[in-house]
This record gives sequence, structure tokens and C-alpha cells, in this order.
Amino acid sequence: MQTPRMRSFLALSLCLLAGSPLRAVTSAVTPPAPAPGTPPPAAPVPAKPPAQVKDDPAPPKPAAEKPKDAPVKPPPNDAYRQMELLTRAMETIRQSYVNESQITYEALVEGALEGMLRKLDPHCEYMGKSLFEDMRREQADESEGVGISVALREGTLTIVSVREDGPAAHAGVLAGDQMVRINDVLTDSVGVAEAIQLLSGKAGESLKLTIRRPGTKQFLEFNMVRETLSETSVHDAMLFTPKLAGEYKIGYARVSEFTQATADDLSDALDNLEKQGMQAFVLDMRNNPGGLLDSAVAVCGEFLPEGTVVVTTEGRIASQNPPPYRTPSREGKKPRRYPMAVLINHASASAAEITAGALQDLKRAIVVGTTSFGKGSVQSIIPMKNGAAMRLTIAKYYTPSHRTIHEHGVEPNIVSVLSTEEEIRVAKWRVNHSTGEAAAIEIANLGDKQIERAVDALKGALVFESFKPKEEAPKPAPVKTPPPNVPKALPMPPASAPAPTAAPKSE
Repeated sequence: MQTPRMRSFLALSLCLLAGSPLRAVTSAVTPPAPAPGTPPPAAPVPAKPPAQVKDDPAPPKPAAEKPKDAPVKPPPNDAYRQMELLTRAMETIRQSYVNESQITYEALVEGALEGMLRKLDPHCEYMGKSLFEDMRREQADESEGVGISVALREGTLTIVSVREDGPAAHAGVLAGDQMVRINDVLTDSVGVAEAIQLLSGKAGESLKLTIRRPGTKQFLEFNMVRETLSETSVHDAMLFTPKLAGEYKIGYARVSEFTQATADDLSDALDNLEKQGMQAFVLDMRNNPGGLLDSAVAVCGEFLPEGTVVVTTEGRIASQNPPPYRTPSREGKKPRRYPMAVLINHASASAAEITAGALQDLKRAIVVGTTSFGKGSVQSIIPMKNGAAMRLTIAKYYTPSHRTIHEHGVEPNIVSVLSTEEEIRVAKWRVNHSTGEAAAIEIANLGDKQIERAVDALKGALVFESFKPKEEAPKPAPVKTPPPNVPKALPMPPASAPAPTAAPKSE
């Protein structure tokens, strides 16, 4: 006869031999555990597994595993673990680093913030107290410098655009050049805000700039003197000569950046060209670094109906997104409906890309050139308690077709690429060229392939339009009067009555 202790030992042995399938089955029917100190139940334990378990053809399925690709939610205390890691690293540096003067808490925290923001995207940046103050002074007065705008591209400080009336353009600097050294400071670890600080200065101060030119793989050094720069942004408004435009009157104007006066200046230039009989228009935004978004929207309003959505801004929180940007009222001005082409290149950025993308999406312009820079994000300057600030990307811009240009750029409808030698030739002409009719003759002989492709596209559009029948003004409907000596028609008789005879004519 088996004692209760022997039965308990036998049951434990069977459970160990049965393994996980038996545990999975019995877990669903396991009775509640007895209280501590309670002797095992007196009911006999079967020597074998239950019959229904042994004969069941479909073994129970194990618990479903989570898919491998599902994002793993960090535990609630993950933030504290990471803060502990950062704090331990900071203390280790303070105890072991050789130069004690460089390991103050302020210096280490600022270094951590710089690396944290720089890792997000090229446009995020930590600005120390002095750098933030310099930036605010530059925003109040942007008229002194060398005429260069810069951005980080693939981790390299790159020149986005060069103003043709600035010292850098006169020295021979080109858009797309990569900055190696500003004076004696290497740019390997220099951010955009710090680079602007190094480039800026008072008029009359000298600047030495070392660049690498990707097209020729040359390292070049330029010496220049800072100057006071004018704020004109609309240049070279003209009609092309017959050598370039043939029998058509095709206009041209170049927008170098978007300032408060850009839309008004361009409107005046268009009015003047239209008075000369302009039939089509080329808007040149090559090497345009951008500028004011409102100005870009107003420029689009010169060619689109009022109230047209040009761009939308979308961040992470939908409720905080501003309303779409729409073209302003034209205040009764006649719409401009002639064909147009837009020129862009690798140095067209920000507001210039928004303008080109909107006109392209809305089928208002043919875009010619090369893919633009790809700067379509919104940065906010967030002041901090220590007097410094963070430049943080908070949203992205989207064109009317909900296309983002950030890190993608605007792709032209007609691709046309200039070689490095051709870009140098065009840049030199922009720095030193005539005005009026002489400038139109010079640009026709310049050999600018991108302008030539744009003009050819517009000539094709004008030829196609000439095939369409002209809409004639509707003529007024003639008033029908009965001819003389013709009697009026008699009313129709009923179906059962005979038709009356015609009345005799009166003499």
C-alpha cells in the first residue's frame, strides 16, 4: 500500500518526466495551491497522465510569440538608466581626463548637447551664449560680409550660394565648393552657426578662405575683404535677343534670394517686360539659397490665382500645424498666363525649392536644370536658461501635391547639367556684365546650356499654342423679324377639325 509521501514523490517524478507539454496542459487546470504548512491532499495521484491528454491528437499550441519586427517598448525606467550612463561617463571623464581645466560640468554638458543635436540632422545645432548673441546681431544687420551662405551637406560644410555682387564672387568662389578652412580654423567640427560667425565681420576686415572644389578636386585659397552688400534680389530683367529666342519675345529675370522687396521688385520687372510684348518668361533661381517664406509665396502669387495653396507645414503634432500658405490677393491686377520656365540647380535651396516645387506641381511652369539642394525643413530657435539656444527641426514643408523636398530636392522636368568650366564662365559673367541690350547680347553668346534648354521648351509651347484655333468673341444673336407681306402662322386646329384655308392677301 502506497503512503501519501510515496504518492507525492511519484507525482513529482511524473511531472518532471512529462516536460513542458504536460505543464502547458496542466497549467490550465491546476487547482489552487494549498496554504503553506498544509499537508498534501489524500486523493490518490494517477500513475499515468490522464487519458484525454495521452490520446488527444492535437497537442495544445504554445503561446504565440511576438513578431520580431514589432518595436520593443522600452521599460519605464529606461530614461533613468540612460541618464545614469551619461552621469557615470561624465564622472569618469572628470576623474581621469588629463587636462583638468577642460572638464568642468558646464563644458561637458555643452559638449554633450552639441553632439546630441548634431546627430539628429545637419540643420540642428547647439549655439553657445556668445554664438547666440552674434546670430541675433547678424539678423538685425545682414548687410556686411563676403556674400556666402553655407549649409552642412553629407557632413561637409558646403557653400550653397555666392552673391555675384559680393567679395567671394569677385574672388572666384563657386556654389558647391566645400569649405576646408576659414582663416586658421579647420571646418571639420564647425557647425553652420559657427561658420557664419567666422565668415561675418565688419566692412574692411580681411578673410582667408580655403576650399575644395569637387568638380576638379582642387584645393584653392582665396583672400577677400568684407564689404557692405546691397539688398537687391531681382537682377537682369530683359528680353532675349532673336539669336536666342527667334521670332518670339521671351523675357528673363533672376532672383538671387527672397527678401521683403523681392515680390514687388519682380512684379515691376514683369510689368515692364509685358509692356514690351513679352510672350513667355524664364525665372532663374539657380544658386538661390532661399530666404523669407512669405516672399516666396508672394512670388508664386504673380503666376497663380489668388488663394492657391503653395506650401503646407507639418510637424509631429497635427493640432499645432499652421494653416496652409496661400497666394495673396492680386488686388484687381490682370493675371499672368503666359508660358514660363524655372531654372534651378544643386545650389537652389529652401524658399527657392518651395517656389519651383509649387509651380511644377500646379502645372504652371516647366522646371529646367538639375535637382535642387533638398532643404525643406523648419527650424526653431529655442532659447535656454544659460543664455544659449538650440536650433531644432520641428516640421517639414510640403508642396501642393504633398511632396516633401527635404533631403530629396526638386527634380526638374528637363535635366540640363553644366560642367565646372561652364559654371565658372556663367559665374564670371554675373560678376562682370553689361546692362540693357548689351547684357542680352552677352547672355545670347554665353553658351549657358540651361538657359538655352529653357528657351527651347518655351518656344515649343508657343508653337503649340499657335496651332490652337483662336477664340472669337461671340456675335450677338440676330433679331428675327417676319418678312413683309407674310401673314403670321395660324394656330394649329384640333385633330378632329378640318384645316382652315389661308386668308387671301390684301392688296
